[in-house]
Amino acid sequence: MYYDIALTLVEGIGTIIASNLTEHFGSAEAVFKADAQAIAAVQHVGIHKADAIKSFASWHLVDNILQHASQHHIHILTKAHSQYPEKLLHCYDAPTVLYYQGNLNALNALKSVSIIGTRTPTEYGKWATEKLVATLKNHQATVFSGMAFGIDAAAHEQALQQQLPTIGVVAHGLHTIYPHQHKPLATKMLDAGGGLLTEFDIFTKPDKHNFPRRNRIVAAIADALVVVETAARGGSMITAELASNYGREVFAVPGRWNDKKSEGCLYLIQHNKATVLPIPEQLTNLLGWQRKKSPPQQQLLPIDLSETETAVLQALQYEVATHIDALHLLVQCNSSDVAAALLSLELMGLIAAKPGKLFVRI
Repeated sequence: MYYDIALTLVEGIGTIIASNLTEHFGSAEAVFKADAQAIAAVQHVGIHKADAIKSFASWHLVDNILQHASQHHIHILTKAHSQYPEKLLHCYDAPTVLYYQGNLNALNALKSVSIIGTRTPTEYGKWATEKLVATLKNHQATVFSGMAFGIDAAAHEQALQQQLPTIGVVAHGLHTIYPHQHKPLATKMLDAGGGLLTEFDIFTKPDKHNFPRRNRIVAAIADALVVVETAARGGSMITAELASNYGREVFAVPGRWNDKKSEGCLYLIQHNKATVLPIPEQLTNLLGWQRKKSPPQQQLLPIDLSETETAVLQALQYEVATHIDALHLLVQCNSSDVAAALLSLELMGLIAAKPGKLFVRI
């Protein structure tokens, strides 16, 4: 983690070059310990970037970042971390480091949707956002957006109304909130089991050039991206294009022909860059989400379950994955007993293991 953070602070080293380097040498630490010629020989690096790595001396900044994260309960996720979002992990430009404040289960939810749009929505746009988020309630999906004014804020606020976890992906360090008017919203999101996510360290201000980098995370991190309202040249159009390139489902809410705020959505639909959403309920149908009804308890529990197996099964939820560390706290058994119970329950077909040491009841 220490050297991964340091690598993000080296001038000229972006996510793709950082990925090339760590894959080549095996770890970020090994990159810093390699000689300049070996570093320079890696694809797209060269001698100037190699010299920048070898001359890096701002280790105190790494210490400051780690101290701030510890003081403010911020998770630092590298690609080797079990809780690094799997959907991002498979992107060619996945962030080297993610900073996350909030509930890790929400970050790695089984079902998730990013909802974006204009900063100046119409009443129709706000209504459509509310209706879309309401359809996600029965699926306990996590709602992602960018904490901006307009559609972003409406998506976060409606998720709170529906008691759904919602995560804001921001274009700055987690030492602040931008826009500052959304500090109360951010607090409510954290209190309700959601979170705040960024690839930027605490020294990064919300500068204009950071927002496209933020948008690629919004585009890639969820099962689908929904564009509610946007002008033909709005930033949401770029995010929609990114989502499509990442292989995500892209949906657009149709609007009135003469409404500038709907020109972008109509363009996406017309050029087969997004699937039209004629009614909000179509979103979960098109994603193939089917709400499972929980079978009666007596049908789920074989009579020969051990005490630990029963406790683990009862601690797990349907459709919402739980990390193994959280299970240890819930069950209050030693780790070897919990691991044995998980294996046994999985073999019985009562639970499913997910990437990142996550488990869900089925």
